[in-house]
Amino acid sequence: MSTLWDRFQQYHLSHSGLGVWLDVSRMGFTSDFLARMEGPARAALQSMASLEAGGEANPDEHRMVGHYWLRSPEMAPAEDLSETIRSTNASIRRFAGQVHESGEFTDVLVIGIGGSALGPQFISDALGTSENPIRLHFLDNTDPDGIDRVFDGLQGRLDHTLSVVISKSGGTKETRNGMLEAKRQYDLAGVPFSPRAVAVTGEGSELDAYAIANGWLARFPMWDWVGGRTSVMSAVGMVPLILQGIAMERLLEGAAEMDVWTRTQEPLKNPAMLLALMWHYAGNGKGEKDMVVLPYKDRLVLFSKYLQQLVMESLGKRHDLGGKEVHQGIAVYGNKGSTDQHAYVQQLRDGVHNFFVTFVEVRKDRSGTGFDVEPDTTTGDYLQGFLRGTRSALFESGRESITVSLPEVSPESVGALIALYERAVGFYGALVNINAYHQPGVEAGKKAATAVLKLQHKVLEALKKESQSASEVAQALGADAEDVYHVLQHLAANRPAVCLIAGGSPQFDRFSLTA
Repeated sequence: MSTLWDRFQQYHLSHSGLGVWLDVSRMGFTSDFLARMEGPARAALQSMASLEAGGEANPDEHRMVGHYWLRSPEMAPAEDLSETIRSTNASIRRFAGQVHESGEFTDVLVIGIGGSALGPQFISDALGTSENPIRLHFLDNTDPDGIDRVFDGLQGRLDHTLSVVISKSGGTKETRNGMLEAKRQYDLAGVPFSPRAVAVTGEGSELDAYAIANGWLARFPMWDWVGGRTSVMSAVGMVPLILQGIAMERLLEGAAEMDVWTRTQEPLKNPAMLLALMWHYAGNGKGEKDMVVLPYKDRLVLFSKYLQQLVMESLGKRHDLGGKEVHQGIAVYGNKGSTDQHAYVQQLRDGVHNFFVTFVEVRKDRSGTGFDVEPDTTTGDYLQGFLRGTRSALFESGRESITVSLPEVSPESVGALIALYERAVGFYGALVNINAYHQPGVEAGKKAATAVLKLQHKVLEALKKESQSASEVAQALGADAEDVYHVLQHLAANRPAVCLIAGGSPQFDRFSLTA
């Protein structure tokens, strides 16, 4: 009879150079499942090889997907692409060196959203120290109160703050709004914005043109063959993180080394393929179970948030590559251990069984000297005990888990972790025959938001001094009454000129212009 120790030895992969381990022994798959998936796995490996060679990976946009080239420029399918990556990285390093040498700047404000913020936030939080020459701050939403909070923390330092505005198209409204809010704050402080503004954007974009016209300090490129959620090793992450003082060259090296490992052609020896196969097994190839991510390290608390975008935006698709309606995807959530011991681990062990867990272990407790909170027992010993104890408790309750183990939180290990999951997502997309490299649902949401804003303008024009109900305004505009009602409520909460006369229910609420 096979023991757990035997199964661990059979389904545990490790990389001696990176010190990264992957253990899938606590997943309940059988050898029959692996045999059945060998053909699809080998086909996915071939699909990935084609992608890395420059094949058209995004058929509806007719573009390549080349984030793997960012850490290995020599693998790009054309020398001009290789040279573009190298020269861009060199120019970023020169720029950051000049900023550091000048000693003029203490802070960097990163203005972006989605992949233009999540990746840099994760790496900044994971690898930042008190010794970094520059502190990073993020405007990653179009929430006015959130924007005010960030600038409250920068009061008196705007003259020593660089703003890095990141948007591939240059037309992303959340980022545009953040830029305009930032410029207003600089203006109010009497500090010129343009000499402190840096653009990371597509060549010829709206933002690129604006930066040129206004004489911004610097501009760096975003390329159409790098998607937002896989862009952290492009200028998107390189500019702010090198400015912060993160050793991004070491991070790139770790990612490149993981790329080599995850090109292994034997599916069960390839950690990214093994991860993708476990996701397929856990959710029956249909995403039937959620992925709960529990890193047992404070520095990795944002990893689950980073994975939410990487996994859910990549795999959450309505149609497969043949146009069949499939509604694919894997829901991702998580925070950190052992915090979650006191939050939702209770449900994980005893509640609805609609998930599998990914534990992320960091074997090195701290960089400084240890401290015993009990005889021969440190806080790190407790953390390890909680991780292994929770893993065992879940297994005893029939709950499956994967464990990813890192030697420490270093630039190399963080780069390797990102690269591991990037490729696992690509493999899983191939296994279930969907396009993991576009996001039509995101674009649909943007179009819907634009329609709401157009309606708001019409509602403002239709308001009169005499009060009207939402139904009356909607009838005059030929619009949906509920949409109009929500627009009116928002206007009444934020525009002094719009008055709400509460009627006790949406039907009887009335609105008017006071001036």
